[in-house]
Amino acid sequence: MTGTTEPTDPATGAERRKTARVRWASGAAVALALLFAGAAAVASAREDAPAPRTAGAPAPDSADAGFARDMAVHHQQAVEMSFIVRDRTEDEDVRRLAYDIANTQANQRGMLLGWLDLWGLPKVAGGDDPPMAWMGGGGGHQHGGQHADGDADGALMAGMASRAELERLARLDGEQAEVFYLQLMTDHHKGGVAMAEACASRCTVPVEQRLARGMVEGQQSELGLMRDMLTERKARPRT
Repeated sequence: MTGTTEPTDPATGAERRKTARVRWASGAAVALALLFAGAAAVASAREDAPAPRTAGAPAPDSADAGFARDMAVHHQQAVEMSFIVRDRTEDEDVRRLAYDIANTQANQRGMLLGWLDLWGLPKVAGGDDPPMAWMGGGGGHQHGGQHADGDADGALMAGMASRAELERLARLDGEQAEVFYLQLMTDHHKGGVAMAEACASRCTVPVEQRLARGMVEGQQSELGLMRDMLTERKARPRT
């Protein structure tokens, strides 16, 4: 008997669509677990004796070290926001963007922390060092908060969301969550681009400069995409 064709099960297509909607959820859960494991490792490392500084490595107060530390913190919040919006919307475009941001910035964060390990430098700045001080005079601007959780609104650097804004995002659903995420991430990317541009001009480690230039290009592209996505939702970036 030849040419037989299996009947199509209508449930199969629905199941595949459902799988596609949640495919990145399992991978994201793994990434989140790795991030938490990394945070625990950092906390443990702070309690142990610091690794010896590598010969020829950047100084602890250099732009290279400052960028690696601050951008790692900055990226961590972008990943967090992307996980939040994943559970607040079913819109495939927003979920895809959130996945791309979470995946890219988690990987870059790992590189930045890895360099600090390689250089034998602490992953956390000294208590008296303000965030973004390595950028020079105008670099360390904030919109509320401190580098450590020293006040009611949490740790902030340029473009970072406040704790209250993250809590609000976690309460919204559907298009409201989409719009607020896109607005928060637009602010976040603008701050990140400014930091990456500063590293591209101030850092001395070539591979770090290349990563910074890649961040500028990638995040500027995503800024244009997010602007279009906000327009589709009859919204705009925050001023």
